Parts: sequence; C-alpha cells; structure tokens
Amino acid sequence: MKTIRILIAEDEANLREGLVDTLEGEGYRVSAVGDGAAALRVFAEGGIDLVLLDIMMPEKSGFDVCREIRRHDTRVPIIMLTAKGEEIDKVVGLELGADDYVTKPFGLHELRARIAALLRRCRPESAGAAELPETFLFGAAEIDRKSYQGRLSSRAFSLTARELKLIDAFCRHPGEVLSRNDLLNLVWGIDYLGTTRTLDQHIAQLRKKIEQDPAAPEIILTVHGVGYRYNP
Repeated sequence: MKTIRILIAEDEANLREGLVDTLEGEGYRVSAVGDGAAALRVFAEGGIDLVLLDIMMPEKSGFDVCREIRRHDTRVPIIMLTAKGEEIDKVVGLELGADDYVTKPFGLHELRARIAALLRRCRPESAGAAELPETFLFGAAEIDRKSYQGRLSSRAFSLTARELKLIDAFCRHPGEVLSRNDLLNLVWGIDYLGTTRTLDQHIAQLRKKIEQDPAAPEIILTVHGVGYRYNP
C-alpha cells in the first residue's frame, strides 16, 4: 500500500517541526520547507498527495504557491493555515483552489482528522464523479470531467476537485433541495469537522464560473434557511 506523502510549507520552525513529528507518527511521509519557493520546487518533483500551506511565508506567499499548484494540478488536496479571525484569507484561499483551511492556533487532533477526511474524500474512486459522462452540461456550462475544465459561452475555466464533487452532487439530485448538511455529507463526508461557511464560500466560487450572472444565479439556487437547489 502506498505511503501518503504530505508537503508542509510553514516558515515557523517550531510549528513546522511539530507538524512533521505528529504526521510522521501517523504514518505519513512528510516533506517540510520554510518558504514558498522551496514548496514549489518540492511539489514539482512529484509524488505529493496533500499540501499543508501557510499563508505568510518568505519568497512566495501561500496564496502564490496555491495559485501556481492549481495551474498544473487541480486534484491534489490543499489545506491552508490561516490567521485567527482573518476570514478574507479563507475566502481568497478557496478562490485560488484550496480545499479546506485550519485557523491558527489549531489542535493537532483536529488537523489530523481534517487531513484524513480530505484524503479519503479526494480519492477519485470515492468521489462518485466516475458515474458522470466525461463531458456534460451543467446549466449552460459544458463540463469536461476528465480534464477538470469547463466552458461557458466563450469563457473557459478550471474546476477544483471539490467543485467537481459539488457539481456531481447537484447532478444526482436535480430539482431537489439539498440542505447544507446534506451537501457537506455528500461532498466533504460525514466526518467533516468544518462549518457550513466553507460550503457557502465554495458555492460562491462555483457560481462565478457557471452562472451567467453570479449575483442573480439561475443554476444553483439558494433556498434560504435550508440550503441549495440545482435548477437544470
């Protein structure tokens, strides 16, 4: 069985070393660096299964690293480490393609659980997306599941693995109202420890890609106080 390899990019040495000890104790293979440029070099060597990415780092920020990774790999899970109370950091990270975030200071038990859950849910065979056609329409947007690409009119866009799972969940339940908890269970898994705010932020980013007017959505509709409904 393959040993999972995690890339940690964190400039605070004590925290970085603590994370290495903790994750290696869980059986992961860990590569740890202290700046964004080094993180990109290690990632380019290949074989990384998950990235744990601090935002404030020398050379290149976590945002820069996330953006560059997503140019070449839309599937590898990325967890951002964000400052306490800085919601804008979480929003920007999700916009750039991060899958989840952990707010500092965080408990190691929570981080271990988030990593394990994200690795399970980001496996292609567990996503359920394989049952969709290779290319299909989601509203007026043409989705290419194999390449994680989409097109709306003349505008092309890329999809993250999480966004494709959201699309898959909606396609399985056309016209149905899915509560936020339903979607978290379907897309993040029943063991997800985050809040519904993460879902709302992902929906907002997906709407920017597949809606003609994200401010007045016609495909993914909000059902106030409940969740969302896909309008085919």
